[in-house]
Amino acid sequence: MTSFSIRPINAGDRSQWDILYQGYADFYKVAQTPEMRNTVWSWLLDAAKESRGLVAVDPRGTMLGLTHFRPFARPLSATTGCFLDDLFVSPDARGFGIADALIDAVRNVAAENGWSVVRWITADNNYRGRGVYDRVASKTNWVTYDIKL
Repeated sequence: MTSFSIRPINAGDRSQWDILYQGYADFYKVAQTPEMRNTVWSWLLDAAKESRGLVAVDPRGTMLGLTHFRPFARPLSATTGCFLDDLFVSPDARGFGIADALIDAVRNVAAENGWSVVRWITADNNYRGRGVYDRVASKTNWVTYDIKL
Protein backbone atom coordinates (compact mmCIF):
# COMPACT_ATOMS: atom_id res chain seq x y z
CA MET A 1 0.00 0.00 0.00
CA THR A 2 1.51 3.28 -1.02
CA SER A 3 -1.45 5.43 -1.94
CA PHE A 4 -3.83 7.07 0.51
CA SER A 5 -5.38 10.46 1.09
CA ILE A 6 -6.53 12.40 4.13
CA ARG A 7 -9.96 14.02 4.18
CA PRO A 8 -12.58 15.21 6.66
CA ILE A 9 -14.87 12.57 8.09
CA ASN A 10 -18.36 12.41 6.53
CA ALA A 11 -21.68 10.73 7.27
CA GLY A 12 -20.96 7.85 4.87
CA ASP A 13 -17.94 6.81 6.92
CA ARG A 14 -19.92 5.49 9.88
CA SER A 15 -19.56 1.72 9.41
CA GLN A 16 -15.81 1.84 8.74
CA TRP A 17 -15.29 4.44 11.46
CA ASP A 18 -17.09 2.15 13.95
CA ILE A 19 -14.62 -0.65 13.26
CA LEU A 20 -11.55 1.57 13.58
CA TYR A 21 -12.80 3.39 16.66
CA GLN A 22 -13.60 0.10 18.36
CA GLY A 23 -10.05 -0.98 17.52
CA TYR A 24 -8.77 2.18 19.16
CA ALA A 25 -10.83 1.47 22.30
CA ASP A 26 -9.60 -2.13 22.33
CA PHE A 27 -5.97 -0.97 22.04
CA TYR A 28 -6.38 1.15 25.17
CA LYS A 29 -8.50 -1.55 26.87
CA VAL A 30 -11.45 0.84 27.23
CA ALA A 31 -14.88 -0.75 27.34
CA GLN A 32 -16.96 1.06 24.77
CA THR A 33 -20.59 0.54 23.89
CA PRO A 34 -22.41 1.32 20.65
CA GLU A 35 -24.15 4.14 22.54
CA MET A 36 -20.80 5.69 23.40
CA ARG A 37 -19.73 5.52 19.75
CA ASN A 38 -23.09 7.03 18.75
CA THR A 39 -22.34 10.00 21.01
CA VAL A 40 -18.85 10.55 19.61
CA TRP A 41 -20.13 10.13 16.05
CA SER A 42 -22.83 12.76 16.67
CA TRP A 43 -20.19 15.18 17.95
CA LEU A 44 -18.07 14.69 14.82
CA LEU A 45 -20.97 15.48 12.49
CA ASP A 46 -22.40 18.42 14.47
CA ALA A 47 -20.85 21.72 13.38
CA ALA A 48 -21.93 23.23 16.72
CA LYS A 49 -19.66 20.80 18.61
CA GLU A 50 -15.91 21.29 18.92
CA SER A 51 -14.81 17.78 17.93
CA ARG A 52 -13.67 17.28 14.35
CA GLY A 53 -12.40 14.26 12.52
CA LEU A 54 -10.11 13.34 9.66
CA VAL A 55 -9.67 9.95 8.05
CA ALA A 56 -7.05 8.30 5.87
CA VAL A 57 -8.53 6.34 2.96
CA ASP A 58 -7.06 4.27 0.17
CA PRO A 59 -8.10 4.82 -3.48
CA ARG A 60 -10.99 2.32 -3.07
CA GLY A 61 -12.37 4.30 -0.15
CA THR A 62 -11.27 1.86 2.54
CA MET A 63 -10.62 3.71 5.76
CA LEU A 64 -7.10 3.11 7.04
CA GLY A 65 -6.90 5.47 10.00
CA LEU A 66 -8.65 8.24 11.89
CA THR A 67 -7.98 11.18 14.10
CA HIS A 68 -10.24 13.37 16.23
CA PHE A 69 -9.24 16.80 17.45
CA ARG A 70 -10.70 20.01 18.89
CA PRO A 71 -9.70 23.52 19.86
CA PHE A 72 -9.03 24.37 23.50
CA ALA A 73 -8.45 27.65 25.34
CA ARG A 74 -4.93 28.37 26.61
CA PRO A 75 -5.48 31.19 29.14
CA LEU A 76 -1.83 31.62 30.16
CA SER A 77 -0.80 32.36 26.58
CA ALA A 78 -4.16 33.93 25.62
CA THR A 79 -4.32 31.64 22.60
CA THR A 80 -6.32 28.72 21.30
CA GLY A 81 -4.60 25.36 20.96
CA CYS A 82 -5.57 22.14 19.25
CA PHE A 83 -5.98 18.97 21.27
CA LEU A 84 -5.55 15.77 19.28
CA ASP A 85 -7.87 13.42 21.18
CA ASP A 86 -7.63 10.18 19.19
CA LEU A 87 -5.31 8.75 16.57
CA PHE A 88 -5.60 5.21 15.28
CA VAL A 89 -4.30 3.38 12.23
CA SER A 90 -5.58 -0.05 11.29
CA PRO A 91 -2.93 -2.64 12.27
CA ASP A 92 -2.62 -3.89 8.69
CA ALA A 93 -2.03 -0.33 7.44
CA ARG A 94 0.77 0.60 9.84
CA GLY A 95 4.23 1.44 8.62
CA PHE A 96 3.12 3.44 5.56
CA GLY A 97 3.23 6.95 7.04
CA ILE A 98 -0.48 7.20 7.74
CA ALA A 99 -0.09 8.35 11.35
CA ASP A 100 2.43 10.98 10.26
CA ALA A 101 0.05 12.18 7.53
CA LEU A 102 -2.92 12.38 9.91
CA ILE A 103 -0.88 14.38 12.44
CA ASP A 104 0.38 16.65 9.67
CA ALA A 105 -3.20 17.22 8.47
CA VAL A 106 -4.24 18.21 12.01
CA ARG A 107 -1.20 20.52 12.15
CA ASN A 108 -2.39 22.14 8.92
CA VAL A 109 -5.92 22.67 10.30
CA ALA A 110 -4.40 24.20 13.43
CA ALA A 111 -2.21 26.53 11.37
CA GLU A 112 -5.14 27.56 9.15
CA ASN A 113 -7.11 28.46 12.28
CA GLY A 114 -4.25 30.36 13.91
CA TRP A 115 -4.08 27.93 16.82
CA SER A 116 -0.85 28.05 18.82
CA VAL A 117 -0.06 24.38 19.44
CA VAL A 118 -1.15 20.82 18.67
CA ARG A 119 -1.07 18.75 21.85
CA TRP A 120 -1.90 15.16 22.76
CA ILE A 121 -1.27 12.50 25.35
CA THR A 122 -0.55 8.82 24.95
CA ALA A 123 0.00 5.82 27.15
CA ASP A 124 3.53 5.37 28.45
CA ASN A 125 3.64 1.87 26.95
CA ASN A 126 2.44 2.94 23.47
CA TYR A 127 5.95 2.37 22.13
CA ARG A 128 5.09 2.23 18.44
CA GLY A 129 3.00 5.39 18.62
CA ARG A 130 5.64 7.15 20.67
CA GLY A 131 8.18 6.34 17.97
CA VAL A 132 6.09 8.41 15.57
CA TYR A 133 5.39 11.14 18.13
CA ASP A 134 9.08 11.50 18.99
CA ARG A 135 9.78 12.17 15.29
CA VAL A 136 7.04 14.74 14.69
CA ALA A 137 6.70 16.57 18.01
CA SER A 138 8.49 17.50 21.21
CA LYS A 139 7.81 15.57 24.41
CA THR A 140 6.87 17.94 27.21
CA ASN A 141 7.71 17.88 30.90
CA TRP A 142 4.04 18.00 31.93
CA VAL A 143 2.52 15.19 33.96
CA THR A 144 -1.18 14.45 33.54
CA TYR A 145 -3.62 13.98 36.43
CA ASP A 146 -7.30 12.94 36.44
CA ILE A 147 -10.07 13.24 38.99
CA LYS A 148 -12.70 10.60 38.21
CA LEU A 149 -16.26 11.87 38.64
